[in-house]
Amino acid sequence: MAYHKSSEKRIRQIETRKEKNHYYAKSTRNAVKLLRDTTKKEDAVAQLPKVSSMLDKLAKKKVIHANKASNLKSSLTKHVSSL
Repeated sequence: MAYHKSSEKRIRQIETRKEKNHYYAKSTRNAVKLLRDTTKKEDAVAQLPKVSSMLDKLAKKKVIHANKASNLKSSLTKHVSSL
C-alpha cells in the first residue's frame, strides 16, 4: 500500500505504461509471426520494413532489448531473402 501521493502517482503511471508496452509488444509479435508464415516473396518484402520499424521502436522505448531487436531483424531478413 502506497503512503505518499508521489508513490500513488508512480503506480498509476507504471500501470498505464505497462498496458501500452504490452499492446505494442503483442502487436509486434503478431507481425513477426505473420512475416515468418508468409510464403510469397512480394508480400514478405513489403512487410519487412514495417516489422523492422516496429522492432526498432520497441528497442528505442526499451520494451525489448536492442540486441533482441537486432537478432530478430537479422533472422527475418534471412528468411525473406531465402524465399
